[in-house]
Amino acid sequence: LPVIPPDLRPLVPLEGGRFATSDLNDLYRRVINRNNRLKNLLQLKTPEVIIRNEKRMLQEAVDALFDNGRHGRAVTGAGNRALKSLSDMLKGKSGRFRQNLLGKRVDYSGRSVIVIGPELKLNQCGLPKKMALVLFEPFIIRRLKELGLVHTIRAAKKLIERQAPEVWDILDEVTKGHPVLLNRAPTLHRLSIQAFEPVLIEGEAIRIHPLVCTAYNADFDGDQMAVHVPLSTEAQLETRLFMLATNNIFSPSSGRPITTPSQDITLGCYYLTQNPRELPSKSDEKKHLKLFCDSSEVFLARAEGAVKIMEKIRLKNPDLGKDTLFGDKDKKVIETTVGRVVFNEIWPKEIGFVNYAVGKKKLGDVIWATFQVCGHDTTVVTLDKLKDLGFEEATRTGASIGLYDMIIPEEKTQIISDARKQINEVEKQYRNGIITDGERYNQIIDIWTHATDQISGVMFRALQHNSGREDYNPVYLMVDSGARGNKQQVRQLAGIRGLMAKPSGEIIERPILSNFREGLTVLEYFISTHGARKGLADTALKTADSGYLTRKLCDVAHDVIINEADCGTVNGIWVSSIYEGDEEVVRLSDRIIGRVACDDILDNVQKKKVISTSEEISEKAAGELEKLGVEKVRIRSVLTCESKRGVCAKCYGRDLASTKFVELGTAVGIMAAQSIGEPGTQLTMRTFHMGGTASQIFKQPQIKAKNDGVVRYQDLRVVQSIEGRFIVLNKNGFVVVTNGEGRELERYDTFIGSTISVPDGGKVKKGEIFVQWDPYNVPILSEKPGRIEFHDVIEGVTMKRELDESTGRVETVIIEHKEDLHPQILIRDDASNELLASYSIPAGAHIAVKEKEKVQPGVTLAKTPRKMAKTKDITGGLPRVAELFEARRPKDACEIAKIEGVVDFAGTVRGKRRLILKDQKTGAEEEHLIPLSKHIIVYKGDLVKQGQQLTDGPVDLHELLEVKGPVELQEYLLNEVQEVYRLQGVEINDKHIEIIVRQMLRKVKLTDPGDTELLWGDQVDRLAFEEENQRVEAAGGKPAEAVPVLLGVTKASLETESFISAASFQDTTRVLIDAATLGKIDYLRGFKENVIMGHLIPAGTGFPGHREIRLVEKGEPIGAAVVEEPEP
Repeated sequence: LPVIPPDLRPLVPLEGGRFATSDLNDLYRRVINRNNRLKNLLQLKTPEVIIRNEKRMLQEAVDALFDNGRHGRAVTGAGNRALKSLSDMLKGKSGRFRQNLLGKRVDYSGRSVIVIGPELKLNQCGLPKKMALVLFEPFIIRRLKELGLVHTIRAAKKLIERQAPEVWDILDEVTKGHPVLLNRAPTLHRLSIQAFEPVLIEGEAIRIHPLVCTAYNADFDGDQMAVHVPLSTEAQLETRLFMLATNNIFSPSSGRPITTPSQDITLGCYYLTQNPRELPSKSDEKKHLKLFCDSSEVFLARAEGAVKIMEKIRLKNPDLGKDTLFGDKDKKVIETTVGRVVFNEIWPKEIGFVNYAVGKKKLGDVIWATFQVCGHDTTVVTLDKLKDLGFEEATRTGASIGLYDMIIPEEKTQIISDARKQINEVEKQYRNGIITDGERYNQIIDIWTHATDQISGVMFRALQHNSGREDYNPVYLMVDSGARGNKQQVRQLAGIRGLMAKPSGEIIERPILSNFREGLTVLEYFISTHGARKGLADTALKTADSGYLTRKLCDVAHDVIINEADCGTVNGIWVSSIYEGDEEVVRLSDRIIGRVACDDILDNVQKKKVISTSEEISEKAAGELEKLGVEKVRIRSVLTCESKRGVCAKCYGRDLASTKFVELGTAVGIMAAQSIGEPGTQLTMRTFHMGGTASQIFKQPQIKAKNDGVVRYQDLRVVQSIEGRFIVLNKNGFVVVTNGEGRELERYDTFIGSTISVPDGGKVKKGEIFVQWDPYNVPILSEKPGRIEFHDVIEGVTMKRELDESTGRVETVIIEHKEDLHPQILIRDDASNELLASYSIPAGAHIAVKEKEKVQPGVTLAKTPRKMAKTKDITGGLPRVAELFEARRPKDACEIAKIEGVVDFAGTVRGKRRLILKDQKTGAEEEHLIPLSKHIIVYKGDLVKQGQQLTDGPVDLHELLEVKGPVELQEYLLNEVQEVYRLQGVEINDKHIEIIVRQMLRKVKLTDPGDTELLWGDQVDRLAFEEENQRVEAAGGKPAEAVPVLLGVTKASLETESFISAASFQDTTRVLIDAATLGKIDYLRGFKENVIMGHLIPAGTGFPGHREIRLVEKGEPIGAAVVEEPEP
């Protein structure tokens, strides 16, 4: 047995003559004792039983030393505590790997509470003198010795302790130009550690610049921050170049400015630039607006008190004839306000005169524009000016909230009584049996949601007009500027609290009609606490989950580094804008800016290239593409990158944090993991602030045309009803609006039962509603005229008649059944009795026709209610993201069509329905066995596409990969993850998610080894597999065949090449044992393995490619200086 060095298993004497010892000593001692006893027993003639027992005990002692508790009962020491074995020393958060190798404590650091430093510049922080004295001690000592004030270190320390006056002067000198690092826990992304120049201050608290609070997610309610001092010259240089706050003004996750002002600064700017309030009494003032020639005149007039800040004035146009982003180049005189002139004074003249109200989002746009027009340095200076202006003007507003600023709209009572009338109507319909209970519930929720929205709308108008007073309303000012609060919160203050959710996510159908200004009744108060408490509990639980997700993502992606400039692949992915329903949520240009194009993109009208192959798509080019109306673009992507290790720069595109093309050695994997993980924690906090009100998305059940055009049906089966409208009979169809030449302008999905008022090829006007549907039910419709006949609709077996107690009506409902019966509605010709059509009716459907009844085309035969409304919040979101990245197989996954074909049903087998798909072109057939309990969402005779859902339920990712291949799976994963974040209004660039997805699809599983050295069923790295195949093909052998496999992030990180990285993640002992038995070699290519070994990390300034740079003297031949690095 190897015995570890005594320093690692110390024996410490305690007072009172006792010793405290490491558990390992006890475990070693037991092994030695039993060995000695066994030696003695073997020398005497001992019975076999005793020797066998002693050998068993020895084996147990050795087992306990290596891994206590793995085999049999754990060996316990004093106080019944299991002893810590060698394995336990490595395992878990407090083990060797995570505690000592990956997380080290460092010297020259301090921490203190933070307060705001409004007087600081963006690259400064206020450092308390007492802290600086300790942190910079060695530098001070060196300087004291240089100046000959002291001769020994000890004397210097005494001098510093005395705080002699000369020490302070030296401290000033030493800290000048020596940046320090500030870090706020939790460090969720790289902007949680930034560098600043220290400014020495009195007091105990660190001061930070207000604009970096967003990046740190810091506020001043007692947050603490840690300070670290970079010591070596190289470290100081890196700190200054890469980490200074002024070099980090863009977020690495979305590329938007992260130093956007918030709260007070936003409020000040908005107050300056707000729209002048048109007061009805003074409408004739327009003729007498004061005219100014330039801003200096306005400032003079303001100082003299001749004009008010919100007064409208006329100003000589500073942008006349200039082409600027914001200015107006045609008018000679512009109408503006005094405040806007003041606001524009701080911005560079090149961007033009900003002449509108500037809220938080607009401020971000102006900052971004400044950066693009004037560059980085100007932007940084302007940001500081903006901070000063914002604070000053916010102070001048004197905005404060009083009870009477929450104006309750007069129309509120009317709107509520209208809603009540509608609800009585719905209840009456329900009592008369026209609608089911589920429909009643859904309609009531919709009516209240609608009423709440209306009240919210009138309340905001009331706040805006501020009851006709001349000044602004502070509540409206704060919300509209985006400084604090949102519309939902104000709605609850002055409008109506609205619908609340139960902890289960269901919505309680009786809303809270009071608001906080009026006060809640006891019952309303109780209902509202019910939902709000869940928000609090969720927050606490989810924060941990979110941190764990970040950790898993970091582990899977940490070795993705930009390793080469171009991998030379010709593949890419297609991207297009994203629609939700009929509104565009992500523009095409937002998805392609900063990516590299795969093909030439031509302007067909002017016959010129807009973008050529493998060129970065700039903002300008992306704008041109949108003007041309390009629907989709093929771009290079990390998903298709063919680099051996890491990814190449062309496939990655622009580095969002620096807005330049990505450099070699950038740690894109870690950036991706942080960008996805960081909002996770924010998202969990979000529920807490909303206070449990139900946010229901009210979707209009109709489609409006956005352009004039011609309507075309795609893949639609329609039937014309008696009223002359067209009723859609199938799913997966589209309605497309095209222009005169046939180019597609808009495209909309249609539902079964949608009625279209315009025929195929008919014209539609802009703003016309041309498609409508029933939002509460999915109908089954008749296609042919004829007589109804029921088939297999047997009372008590496949159908029950329900007496609805509240209405007294009898409903015919199809129920779940085990027999081989298929409830169907047949339509026969009235005269010849021939069968014209048959419809399978799913369980849960309500039959709406009677037997022998005569029907026309487009009549509803039966309807299944859509699912009840539930609230969407990130609680659904975070687990959803984790579920996608872990690639878990869902419990009741849906069935996916394996081939394209026409649906047919063929009886039941062993309690499962047989659904057969038949491809009409090739005649191929594919059978699906579907449990009877599952709701099938396709009908007989439907044409389904490959990979389409046949039943309700979540999609199984592994099955999707088998059926549709990796490309479709990648797109599905990307869109699903983005959808969760988009619901919360979080912007993450696609490329980050692509990197994680790439890591999940790294492996392939062998189906036929061919002549290679690989084994059947092995999971190997895709690139290793291709290399092996090339080797075999070159030798004339038969290559292996394999299918791609999808690994969840946890599995993927445990399967990395590097065993050191995997061991530090999870299952430490198992990973190390596997590595030892296989004799694995770790080439130290990723981050974690290098950190653990104490090497420089292979990225950024430590990127191996940089080590090959040599200085070459002028005149020396270049070839001589290049030295090839040997392969490891």
